[in-house]
Amino acid sequence: MPRRLATGLPLVEPIVPELYPTAFDDPAWLFEPKDDGFRGFLYLSGRECRYRSKRGNVLRRFEQLCYWVREELPERDMILDGKVVSLDEQGRQDFRALMSGRGNLHYAAFDVLWLNGNDLRGQDLARRKRVLKRLIPQTSTVLSQVFSVQGRGRDLLAAVERLDLEGIVANRLRDAYT
Repeated sequence: MPRRLATGLPLVEPIVPELYPTAFDDPAWLFEPKDDGFRGFLYLSGRECRYRSKRGNVLRRFEQLCYWVREELPERDMILDGKVVSLDEQGRQDFRALMSGRGNLHYAAFDVLWLNGNDLRGQDLARRKRVLKRLIPQTSTVLSQVFSVQGRGRDLLAAVERLDLEGIVANRLRDAYT
């Protein structure tokens, strides 16, 4: 029987990304900028929301962000995988501000793993991304879906390097969350 959290949702272990020596292009892959923040899971159940780090710790310092996200996504039980970031006045990520507790907290979701009693981890990434897109309000100031491009890893890496961002992440569209 899977372990469960106080919210009643299953305990999820993060996928650990593999390192590739160079960027590549492939239409079977989805590429995303690597956000500069704290990776973790948002567990939303009823009126509860918990942020659990990739190492399994419940981080109370993000309780206010959890509350705001819960307000954006009412009456849904879900588990989101993403990163907490801090945004400056221009909407750019600022890791130093995040570390010092300044800036505007924001949750950048890149996956949905559980929704209203349904475990989505066995479904392919392309389907989970479509579900995530329908969940997140475009008008939200505290929650967004991470930008992604299909097949064009080299172009995205070049753009990320021009903007002096951390890097990119690549995932196969057909892969389950395992």
